[in-house]
Amino acid sequence: MKVAAVFINLLYFLLLAPLLEGVMRKITARIQSRQGPPLYQPYLDLIKLLGKENLNAAGHRAFRLAPLLAFASILAVVALLPFGGGSNFLAHSSDLMTLIYFLTLSGFAVLLGALASGNPFASVGASREMMTIIMLEPVLAMTLILGAVRSGSFSLAEALGGVAAPGELSYFLMLAVFLVALQAFVSRQPFDIPEAEVEILEGPYMEYSGPDYALFRYALNIKRMFYGWLLAAGFLGSWLPGNLILSWLVQTILILLIFVAISVVGATHPRYRMDQALKYYAVLMILALIAVGFGVKGW
Repeated sequence: MKVAAVFINLLYFLLLAPLLEGVMRKITARIQSRQGPPLYQPYLDLIKLLGKENLNAAGHRAFRLAPLLAFASILAVVALLPFGGGSNFLAHSSDLMTLIYFLTLSGFAVLLGALASGNPFASVGASREMMTIIMLEPVLAMTLILGAVRSGSFSLAEALGGVAAPGELSYFLMLAVFLVALQAFVSRQPFDIPEAEVEILEGPYMEYSGPDYALFRYALNIKRMFYGWLLAAGFLGSWLPGNLILSWLVQTILILLIFVAISVVGATHPRYRMDQALKYYAVLMILALIAVGFGVKGW
């Protein structure tokens, strides 16, 4: 069962993540008075891309390695998560820094691919992605560190359990920070600055096509789902039912509702400039630090 939990986690994320992109596309289209594509369109897009030819525009290995690294690192993140919000031997044998490392590695892979492509639009996207990682990843790290402080353990399972335990000021402050940061975590408007289709034509992914581009898109979908999962099974985990199957069902519904909210915000807000986003991220970092300070004090 312990090993099976890892594979069930992987299957859960692999199957559901593209659907969440379909939900975001559909909601956005409806708000803009359009019909929009069917919910299963992202699955068709991935299949189509996987059937196309890979073009190595840069001509060296780093360009081809980047999408594989991005996809493998985000799968490693999923493999570490507690099974359905419950037990997973990898979650108990790993510390939270391992999770942060793999999440950062997936972002680094995007930078690697963009810089290796030699395209000026991709380079601009890479610089924006790098600034976003530097300013935003610490907010996630402090969320998990607060869980470690409250649980008294750096074990990933214990730290996530610490995140889920409500009742203190630090919990509510960090929950507010995470909610405000969620749109930026999933790179949706107004924070889709590294991609910015109208400005820099998909930015870091400019030179990618075929299976390599499919891996990048799939990795991004899974990463977005992880942040939705962290809110549903992390912060709200204490309110999930005790039954594993029922808990998983409620968790899935919560994730879908979270992405509906993300879609509404994205469709009704214009994109921020990079300087505006950096100021926004700086405020989030300060508030997250204050929440960790409250956690250390036991508040």
